[in-house]
Amino acid sequence: MRSRITTLVVVGTLALSLSACAGDASVDPAADPASESGTAGHGAVEGAEEVAEPPLGLTTIDAGGQVAHLDLLDESVTDLGTVAPPSAMATDGRYLFADSGSGVEIVDSGVWTWDHVDHFHYYRAAPRLLGTVGGHGSATVATTNSSTSGGTGLSFADSGDAVLLDTEALSRGEIHELFRLEREPHDGLVVPIGSFALVTRSEGGEATSVIGYDSSGGPTGLVHPCPAASGTITTRVGAVIGCADGALLARVDDGALSVESIPYPQGVGPSSIGSFDNREGRPTVAALAGPTDIRLLGTRERSWTLLTSPVPLAHVTAVDDEEGHLLALAQDGRMLVLSAQDASLVTETEALVGDSLSAGLSPTLIADQHRAYLSAPAERRLYEIDFADGARIARVFDTATEPAFVAETGR
Repeated sequence: MRSRITTLVVVGTLALSLSACAGDASVDPAADPASESGTAGHGAVEGAEEVAEPPLGLTTIDAGGQVAHLDLLDESVTDLGTVAPPSAMATDGRYLFADSGSGVEIVDSGVWTWDHVDHFHYYRAAPRLLGTVGGHGSATVATTNSSTSGGTGLSFADSGDAVLLDTEALSRGEIHELFRLEREPHDGLVVPIGSFALVTRSEGGEATSVIGYDSSGGPTGLVHPCPAASGTITTRVGAVIGCADGALLARVDDGALSVESIPYPQGVGPSSIGSFDNREGRPTVAALAGPTDIRLLGTRERSWTLLTSPVPLAHVTAVDDEEGHLLALAQDGRMLVLSAQDASLVTETEALVGDSLSAGLSPTLIADQHRAYLSAPAERRLYEIDFADGARIARVFDTATEPAFVAETGR
């Protein structure tokens, strides 16, 4: 069913600068983990229409499991159906992986971008609910930058099951497990890298190392220590995994899986990072190790930059543009634009999501090349913000229900 959403505020031009999906064309394709897998067809799948520009949208799931898609081009809304009420959600820019605590339901938004490093292809197909991957306990989902090839990793905390899904099969509407491994229960990770995956191993219920597997579940022989492994993200350079003493960077080189350590600078004690965030695919990622403790990891330089925020934060993400912007959500509900050089304040919004934060809800902050998107669950709004233009509120969308989980899709 299609319906209209009320646009509360539209400031400036309605036409977005949709080069938002354009990435860095200067990288070496051999260093791109996505380039190692299936380039045939340029990301096309049967039944999909190739379009001239990125079909960007915001796909939301409310607390009751209702799924909706807001098309950012024409502002129409499509109701996609209902999943089990989720406790968490992950996305790769096409699929939404909704964790109910007893399995992960997969939503295909039907819009995606295929990255060929020096150019891009954009597709639109019918959105659909694909079904459920069974599992026990909370699930941690790890994706790559490709929604039509490679794998998607799921780690179930209560059972310890480590699952690698075939992402190409997902693009055809099928859920196919490449492998399912039994492990000791723990909050772990299954991180896809090309045709491989790194799977955490635990001791006493805590992840202490990662083990390499091929796509059939066979061990590669690679074992690498990673105390308190937590948090993962894929950049153009490789897949990042957070460790208490720094991070691991995993790549596929000449058809072989490799892992290297990027330790914290000398004198920095162990720290737990729960998540990394950035503009999709860019080499610099951001994380919080404390309310004012920002840690930037440059995956090209293999180095950390430690910054102190001027105010306590709830979230931070790296835009990694020429100006070196960081976007942050302050604990009082303001969105801040910070310098990646020293975390100094560049500009800010008013408090947009104060009610949500006071209610214990978790707004989602998303960065692309030209816009930021901020969800306000309690306020029942979605904000589009031009962070490079004084944090100007470009558009505000009212939502029929609380947008508990939000993904920017089509990128």
